[in-house]
Amino acid sequence: MVLSKAASQSDVSVHSTFASRYVRASLPRFKMPENSIPKEAAYQIINDELMLDGNPRLNLASFVTTWMEPECDKLIMASVNKNYVDMDEYPVTTELQNRCVNMIAHLFNAPLGEADTAVGVGTVGSSEAIMLAGLAFKRKWQNKMKAQGKPCDKPNIVTGANVQVCWEKFARYFEVELKEVKLKDGYYVMNPDEAAEMVDENTICVAAILGSTLNGEFEDVKRLNDLLIEKNKQTGWDTPIHVDAASGGFIAPFLYPELEWDFRLPLVKSINVSGHKYGLVYAGIGWVIWRSKEDLPEELIFHINYLGADQPTFTLNFSKGSSQVIAQYYQLIRLGFEGYRNIMENCQENANVLKAGLEQTGRFNIVSKDHGVPLVAFSLKDNSRHNEFEVSDMLRRFGWIVPAYTMPPDAQHVTVLRVVVREDFSRTLAERLVCDIGKVLHDLDTLPARLSIKLGISPEDAKNGVVVKKTDLEVQREITAYWRKFVADRKKTSGIC
Repeated sequence: MVLSKAASQSDVSVHSTFASRYVRASLPRFKMPENSIPKEAAYQIINDELMLDGNPRLNLASFVTTWMEPECDKLIMASVNKNYVDMDEYPVTTELQNRCVNMIAHLFNAPLGEADTAVGVGTVGSSEAIMLAGLAFKRKWQNKMKAQGKPCDKPNIVTGANVQVCWEKFARYFEVELKEVKLKDGYYVMNPDEAAEMVDENTICVAAILGSTLNGEFEDVKRLNDLLIEKNKQTGWDTPIHVDAASGGFIAPFLYPELEWDFRLPLVKSINVSGHKYGLVYAGIGWVIWRSKEDLPEELIFHINYLGADQPTFTLNFSKGSSQVIAQYYQLIRLGFEGYRNIMENCQENANVLKAGLEQTGRFNIVSKDHGVPLVAFSLKDNSRHNEFEVSDMLRRFGWIVPAYTMPPDAQHVTVLRVVVREDFSRTLAERLVCDIGKVLHDLDTLPARLSIKLGISPEDAKNGVVVKKTDLEVQREITAYWRKFVADRKKTSGIC
């Protein structure tokens, strides 16, 4: 589904300077061309446009892996034409996926015996993994309520307001009420005590986040587990826990091995993790692991035989590439526990370097925690003259992509910048980023203060004497747009012809 807006009628063709060596006619932008063109021209046209994309290595907004070893790149290219779903045709690829599932299950301390096989599946990312885990919880709850002769048409799930959007998608797509624990100033993750209080008989599970997208903080899964055990005893319910470890699942076992968040806790029934984040694989791979076979209802598993043999499948999509599964297996055996620990420790050290550099400026409050995902979330101590959105915008002059965003309710008045420290973000880059942030702050200090009051009142309201304050987000958007125009105009007047 295309949600973007098409270009104007005056810009309906694609042109390329160097491709003119092979073809002179321009190509329609939104329609398939009538005639073929040489492969060299097709490559050049696309390559020219892609030059305008940002540099993935400098995209500090993303948790997704942007670098892998050349040997793994070769394996990816060699398997790019294999459809993972053809298990009978590609049995070794299926075996590699099963090995990954079992390795990750053991990493998460699943209660497996010597002869037991882990229950889990590879997905296209944590979003699909969460959908599958949520469906399993919903079906188990429905079966239980039907057996008790109770209505099962109003399921709910308890989360913090800091959850990733995929949880909202699950709730909306599969008709489950989302009950969110609101955030508080200075406390930007789900409060386990408030979460336990919100649980009722219709709660299919409580979702805890191991590594909040907003500030990298780990939620207290053990505290939540203990509270729910007590509540289940009092009520006779059996409310379980799902851990969304998309970001933290490949961090906690190596940096914080004593932290109890996984299957060591009896109410944790399923865990998802993103292989394409700190699992160190390119985008397109996630995993969901269940505690036992009893936690995945059999009726959700489909069996097909039209690809050559009986094949069980539990996914939202069907066809998908095999290369990411193979890449995950490569990383697991290539790095081992020692290699992953070294990389995660290095990421944490580089995050500390960045944090220390920002603190030395004296201009920022650090919002992220020392324990959690290796990232640095920070906000301006004084944003009365200039705000975080302006800092984010001006950092793009140096090639850095650093997001600025407001916190969810009830902390939406807090705006932060966030830098995700991945394996390919070196100490040198951290020091360079601090230097460039200092330049941005210096440039902003030379600009006049933003006129928040004028931007917060529309001309019509001002004319009629009616003062209606706009929301903080509306004001921030207008301010950002204003300064973009201001800086652009400034460049025009100070440029060299």
